Amino acid sequence: MRTQEKKQVKLIDFSREPTSDFLLPQPALLKSSGWGNIHFELHEQPKFDTPEHQATWHVIAHCPPFCTSKSRSGDRWLDGKLKTEARNEGDIAIVPAGISHRCIWNILSQFTIVAIDPALLEQVGQDLVDRDRIELIPHYMTEQDPLLQGIIAALRGEVESAKIGGYLFVDSLKTTLAIHLLRKYCTAPPQPRSYAGGLSKAKLQQVTEYIAENLDREVKLIELAAIAQISPYHFLRLFKNSLGMTPHQYILQRRIAKAKYLLLQSELSIAEVAAAVGFCDQSHLTRYFKRIVGVTPKQLLQG
Repeated sequence: MRTQEKKQVKLIDFSREPTSDFLLPQPALLKSSGWGNIHFELHEQPKFDTPEHQATWHVIAHCPPFCTSKSRSGDRWLDGKLKTEARNEGDIAIVPAGISHRCIWNILSQFTIVAIDPALLEQVGQDLVDRDRIELIPHYMTEQDPLLQGIIAALRGEVESAKIGGYLFVDSLKTTLAIHLLRKYCTAPPQPRSYAGGLSKAKLQQVTEYIAENLDREVKLIELAAIAQISPYHFLRLFKNSLGMTPHQYILQRRIAKAKYLLLQSELSIAEVAAAVGFCDQSHLTRYFKRIVGVTPKQLLQG
């Protein structure tokens, strides 16, 4: 007697290539690179029907504006449950890690995908939710979430054009995204600890000294939070309470201040100064230097 073969479910691992490309007719138009525990993709695909699959990471799918008046509705299966979605502009779908998923798009479509390593939610939620209770609720693409839309737009901007402090900015977006998912889409609501005021004087000094010693490279939010021995989410809030600005803004100001000192007190060229304080190149330094100081590095040296 012949036994029926078990249907194979394809697995997507967003921590390695080719991520989701093998499920779709065309490769992604844009992809993030080197972001660690978060991944971004922008797709434009003809009509398609994905095979049933599961992801090792949580996935957010976003429906941006369409350039066609044709119906963009389609079917989606989450954990074997079918629903027809309207897929209006700005709608969001959430597919938790390990959930079986399949979707059909009936027309040429553009959409974005943001995948999040479950370990990121555990890390950010370490003092908010018991890690054993962090479980996201599946959501079909039938509702909008303005905060998620804003985060996705910011991530896309970082992929499209590299900017100074990009990694720290992406780290901030990761933290904001993770805490929002825990608050709004987690089966167990967060129970935050009470953190009043800002960082202690000793912790703030440790953090700022670490930043000063590492201005020539990308400093990650998780590194700074580890020094303060709190979650990245609470570190962001307490750092801003202490200094009135985000870590990203503070590091940018420190880089410009050091660049100004090196320009006036050393024999380094402008390009060498840019590299010494963590800017991608001379043009990046010039852009932010003029914004903060009011003149370009060249004008400073000529003055």
